Amino acid sequence: YEKNKPILKKLSFEARKGAMIAIVGPTGAGKTTLINLLMRFYDPDSGEVKLEGKNIADANRLSVRRSYTMVLQDTWLFSGTIAENIAYGSSREVSRDEIISAAKSAGIHSFISALPNGYDTIITDEGVNISKGQKQLLTIARAMISDAPVLILDEATSNVDSMTEMRIQTAMSKLMAGRTSFVIAHRLSTVRSADV
Repeated sequence: YEKNKPILKKLSFEARKGAMIAIVGPTGAGKTTLINLLMRFYDPDSGEVKLEGKNIADANRLSVRRSYTMVLQDTWLFSGTIAENIAYGSSREVSRDEIISAAKSAGIHSFISALPNGYDTIITDEGVNISKGQKQLLTIARAMISDAPVLILDEATSNVDSMTEMRIQTAMSKLMAGRTSFVIAHRLSTVRSADV
């Protein structure tokens, strides 16, 4: 970002607690820029971003980021067990029961249970031994363990077949329940049920 080339101009909105806010537009429209501002990866040149009524510029970046959980288009899994991958990033100790409950809510428990070592199955760095849709469901299970009040979904259903997309959409609906959600999409069909 360059100081003299603003990306977003005259943008003002309020996200009500528990609402689903759709951010829709073509590549280059500023969708990711908006998320970068929300999570304080960048500070705005003018104006302010408030979280629960407080200017996030007055808070440290880590505390701001702990208010969010994210499910991104590009899933990230590491070499370790499935259970470790689901529990990753939690700010507290996570029990096996919580991991299983999250996997059930995400619709991935049956797949995990069918693996030779179940939740103790080792996956590789890139998750090459599971499909894109299964990786996405694992990251949704990971997000379900988070206590963060705000959720960011970035094109979480792209690059999967239509049956898998339906499963992911169902899991995301459960994930969004009770949270304020920002959903980035290129297609309006992805965000038909948005409040804004």
